[in-house]
Amino acid sequence: MTAEQMAPLIGLAVAAPLILLRNRRPRTLHVRRLWVTPAILLPLMALALWGSSQAPGAQAVHFGPAALAILAAGLALGAVAGWWRGRTILIERAGDGSLRARASPLGFILIFALLLGRTALRSLVEPRAAGWGVDPVVVTDAFLLFAVGLIAAQRLEMYLRARRLLETPAPANPADD
Repeated sequence: MTAEQMAPLIGLAVAAPLILLRNRRPRTLHVRRLWVTPAILLPLMALALWGSSQAPGAQAVHFGPAALAILAAGLALGAVAGWWRGRTILIERAGDGSLRARASPLGFILIFALLLGRTALRSLVEPRAAGWGVDPVVVTDAFLLFAVGLIAAQRLEMYLRARRLLETPAPANPADD
């Protein structure tokens, strides 16, 4: 592995304990703001795809049927991973009626494994992509679409669960009687 490939792994190894410690305590879940991150990422990803299609010589190869299938697979796999990760986040109603969310260590392990897998796949797939008749930029774009699908599906899953929780009446507090 080159130093360029090792840098993200070293960064993950340093950040992992800090992230796990931070995720141990529940934080207030702002249901009305869950749409913001996907709303920012989706146009940025569309702009990135458009920009990579404008590269010299990319128009003929970049958006062919094989490339579109790879991009769609990246988005779909990201959505599945995001939906699953969203299900691992514990959402509960606090005493004041607000919602609290706590990320599961299992969800973090999923993200950690996906980043490791992405690093391994990138070093295997990108050098061979041209031999398969696929522009290597498509592989990079598929990884970006994977991330966008993961974030959007996670937020959607959390929103749906939080909305259901808010629609159910709060249990009566015996201390109020």
